[in-house]
Amino acid sequence: MNILFIGDVVGRGGRETVKTMLPDLRREFNAQFAIVNGENSAAGAGLTAGCVRELLAAADVVTGGDHTWDQKGFELEIDRLDRVIRPANFSKSQPGRGWGVFRNPAGGGVAVISLLGKVFMRESACCPFEKVQEILDSLPASVKVRIVDLHAEATSEKIAMANWLAGRVTAVIGTHTHVQTADARIIPPGTAAISDVGMVGADNSVLGRDVAAVIRKFTSGMPVRLPVVETGVFRLDGCVVACDSATGRATAITPFSRKINIG
Repeated sequence: MNILFIGDVVGRGGRETVKTMLPDLRREFNAQFAIVNGENSAAGAGLTAGCVRELLAAADVVTGGDHTWDQKGFELEIDRLDRVIRPANFSKSQPGRGWGVFRNPAGGGVAVISLLGKVFMRESACCPFEKVQEILDSLPASVKVRIVDLHAEATSEKIAMANWLAGRVTAVIGTHTHVQTADARIIPPGTAAISDVGMVGADNSVLGRDVAAVIRKFTSGMPVRLPVVETGVFRLDGCVVACDSATGRATAITPFSRKINIG
């Protein structure tokens, strides 16, 4: 079984890139399942029901992150979106769910778990290690394919999580920093890992934002509006994880990056 994972989608241009490229990528990699991190898909910060529906036209599941609640009203929409998950280690009082078991064309279901890191991140999340253990303890034994999206700043936290979960999940995919890392690997006995899968955003940008505005913010130290770049050459970063659907063990992880012009 092949599973596609697409990095943080930034803005309208990122959504258009996913809608345009993901169907072809699914065919190219013979992918039976596709996950997209969409937490920057609404104007560069957060999600809306409309943005989610656009992404789910091509993907099977959309995951969130620290910007999940940035768009006003999404807290009222998320419970009606059954293929969207937000970080599981948010407070239990928050709407939405942090994991789910979704249809696996090969049988048995695919568990997708969203987690938020603690290091250099928002203090509102509880320990992701404790939360993922709780989730794994509750998963049916028949669900062998298990994908973890760890939305975190520190590579050390992501690498530690991947090693701690080795042999218990199919893959630990890092998101949040928008820059694809060069450490894709299989951790014995069969867990795919990468510290960050990258983003879907403008190639000539700073993490999807206007270059001049970001430089002005850094050089002046003053508050500066950081517009999302919505047109031009866009880069789609992702990875494909090959696994045995009967055991859940990963056999390969292949990062990729593709470009397209978005008008």
